[in-house]
Amino acid sequence: MDESRYPESTPTAAEGCLYVVAVPLGNPDDITRRALRVMAEVDCVAAEDTRTAARLLARHGLRKPLISYHDWNEKARARQLLGRLERGEQIALVSEAGTPGISDPGFDLVRLARQSGHRVVPVPGPSAVAAFLSASGLPTHAFSFHGFPPKRAARRRAFFRELRDRTETLVFYESPHRILAALDDALAEFGDREAALAREMTKPHEEFLWGTISRIRGDLERRDRVRGEVCWGVRGRDSRRPPEISEAEAAARVEALGLPPRRAARELARLTGMSTDEAYRYLSERRGR
Repeated sequence: MDESRYPESTPTAAEGCLYVVAVPLGNPDDITRRALRVMAEVDCVAAEDTRTAARLLARHGLRKPLISYHDWNEKARARQLLGRLERGEQIALVSEAGTPGISDPGFDLVRLARQSGHRVVPVPGPSAVAAFLSASGLPTHAFSFHGFPPKRAARRRAFFRELRDRTETLVFYESPHRILAALDDALAEFGDREAALAREMTKPHEEFLWGTISRIRGDLERRDRVRGEVCWGVRGRDSRRPPEISEAEAAARVEALGLPPRRAARELARLTGMSTDEAYRYLSERRGR
């Protein structure tokens, strides 16, 4: 490859430049040669986690001034970093893992740099969303990424409800201590769709689960605890079928009909795809609340 065809890794003029540098998700061997070259040449590294960044740099024999840039100081620190760009400095922006700005800090700084006319250069590499999709077994011809669902149950249910009729694959992040609750709410709003879940991607204990939402949830529930950050997704609604309604909405619709319990269960099963026995138990539990 003739590298002379490509632009210099840092500008030749005295102009500020922000490099958005992807770093490994977990396996340190996933760092790119270009990422290392850029970080060797910049004036400083703005890092979501300075300890993680320091270990990565040290592994490759690099030492650079590190500046913390995380969720709690993002807006104020973005202004400070913009000042350094104004003075003609070159800055590498890195997240703790993967690509900055994708459900990680970075948006405010990138936007300010763009608005101020500075160069913003992507240095692509690992991305949890892309890695997950590539090995998930879910359709990839169309997908949308929605980050972390809301933490509160009511908002999370509403969040999933808004996405229920989308036909593309839906991808999310989640913390290990909320994943079971998130899957419960996804099951209630989406129905028991095809799904996949990955945790600890590229690390020694990497794991992919594939099947349906209920099957994946059941697998995780049998464990003492879920470990590691999670990326997961569900298949979109089949565009050939009518829009789905949640189990709760279907049950409310059935209850409004005033049917005898068994007939109500059969109607709920028709609307949701549950078995009649599952629908009967579901309606009984609602009556007992």
